[in-house]
Amino acid sequence: MSARAQTVRLSPSQYRVLADFAKRRGLSDYAMLARVVEAGLLSLLHGTDKETDVAELAREIGSISERLAEVERVLDRTLFTACAAYAYARHAALGTKKSDETIAAEARAAFERQRSLALEIEP
Repeated sequence: MSARAQTVRLSPSQYRVLADFAKRRGLSDYAMLARVVEAGLLSLLHGTDKETDVAELAREIGSISERLAEVERVLDRTLFTACAAYAYARHAALGTKKSDETIAAEARAAFERQRSLALEIEP
């Protein structure tokens, strides 16, 4: 199989784009044109269904968003559990006689403080 010569006419703007790409890649204008033709033929052959690609990306982003929300819920629960454990351990170590409701309220307050600190933007 031998190559076949064809004449290609480019508008001045198309030529500038082609020449710029060729220069950035260290190719001649002719070699870059051959690559452009090859890429164009491949896209015609295999298609460039952008709608499908966008839909697939949207599904993946939705899936990531759902998983991120789940991770946030787990992290919040973990932080609350740590605050509650700290509050109960502190009262046990100090030997205070406070009700469970009082200790739980302190744990919730500690959770809210830690949550607020976590949401602050560091300079």
